[in-house]
Amino acid sequence: MTTMTTVAPKPQTAGSPPNRRKAPLSVRVPMHVSRLAWYLLCAVLAVSMIFPLLWMLSIALKSDTDINQLPPDLLPKEFIWSNFIDGPKQINFLGLLGNTVTITVLVTVGAVLSSMLVGYGLARVEFTGRKVWFYVFTCSIFLPGIVGMIPLVRLYIAVHLYDSWWPLILPAFLGNPIFTFLARQYFMTIPMSIDEAATIDGAGHWRIFTRIMFPLTKPLWITMAVMSFQGAWNDYLSPLIYLTTDSKYPLSLGMAQFSGSFAGVSVTPYNYYMATNFWYMLPPLVLFFLAQRYFMTGLGSLGGGTK
Repeated sequence: MTTMTTVAPKPQTAGSPPNRRKAPLSVRVPMHVSRLAWYLLCAVLAVSMIFPLLWMLSIALKSDTDINQLPPDLLPKEFIWSNFIDGPKQINFLGLLGNTVTITVLVTVGAVLSSMLVGYGLARVEFTGRKVWFYVFTCSIFLPGIVGMIPLVRLYIAVHLYDSWWPLILPAFLGNPIFTFLARQYFMTIPMSIDEAATIDGAGHWRIFTRIMFPLTKPLWITMAVMSFQGAWNDYLSPLIYLTTDSKYPLSLGMAQFSGSFAGVSVTPYNYYMATNFWYMLPPLVLFFLAQRYFMTGLGSLGGGTK
């Protein structure tokens, strides 16, 4: 038979120090010290983010002799602004830019529309197996894309779509698993009473989706558009696999034309390359800053619908 014993707190004697709980760190550290440490951390992170961009601009403004100098100078001795004009001329920049814009816009429109429609169906339409389809879409997120690369190449060759833009555009119209998951979670946060009121007024699912849900989910589909645009704009692997004609190349492949070597020594004109890369990265950067408010709202509002 065991007996439970309780340990009584030691009585406080006259000469012993009083028992005090340790104050939290936010109270022990003065406010100005914690704020200074926070600003220093932000400054270090900001410099680590901005320095590659500044280094790219510095190389873009250097002359042909300065880019091969060792050790390299942080700032160019002579600012060659004409590199921003002469660099793009080396690779037919405007033609490649037109191909990139066409592919990127179609991919973005297809990915956003298809994912929003599938997410709406999984969240707002009652049908048999709805949860099973949601789990299938969710599990497909973890399937590496490289697994289906070879079968897809054989498929596009068989249907005579190889060496065309269709292998880059068509998959976007079949729903993106990650975007579908985000759309379903966002739609679950919207009260069902809105659908019921619209149904009583005679609206169908298409009208509810286009007239009510699409405006209500503006931060969501703008977030999807930014992410899809950035992914399609910078995609290098898919065009490298599916395209063989130079005139169909996007900018991601066209930029590779700068690389070169002679007798084992790199002869890449890095000043032209960096100057052209500045124009290449400018559209996604501008789009992100224009949609930054909706982008942050869209990411912050996710997670409410976890049913």
